[in-house]
Amino acid sequence: MAMNNWYECKVKFEKTLEAGTIKKVTETYLVDAMSFTEAENRIIEEMTPYISGEFEVTAVKKERVSELFADPEGDRWYRAKVMFITLDEKSGVEKKSASAMLVQAKNFQHAVKNLEDGMKGTMSDWEINTISETAILDVFGVVAKETKPAE
Repeated sequence: MAMNNWYECKVKFEKTLEAGTIKKVTETYLVDAMSFTEAENRIIEEMTPYISGEFEVTAVKKERVSELFADPEGDRWYRAKVMFITLDEKSGVEKKSASAMLVQAKNFQHAVKNLEDGMKGTMSDWEINTISETAILDVFGVVAKETKPAE
């Protein structure tokens, strides 16, 4: 399986709130891309249909994510730090290596459950080190892009 290259993109624009007032907001998204340039182009392409008026990409940074567990019922993204535990056969010492994962869920409890479900069948021992909510509103992966119906 090819590893995805994830980029966190911040998009600044004027949003019309429910009361009809207009407020400048900066929203965070995650895109799968091969480079910073492609990430910026992807987020512009993804956001254009949803934003009326001007918007700007204010930041693009590489995000280290080894796994992504999506849940269509979830409206939040959580970052999980998972420790894989291996045993050094020569010294008999436990070695832990960290891995960052993103989990979509409707709340913290569901994030834990979705992560545990996603990790079922993992051959090595692992434990959850931390789970925290992110500012990410949506994730645009290559798979989602390829399966979109043609307009």
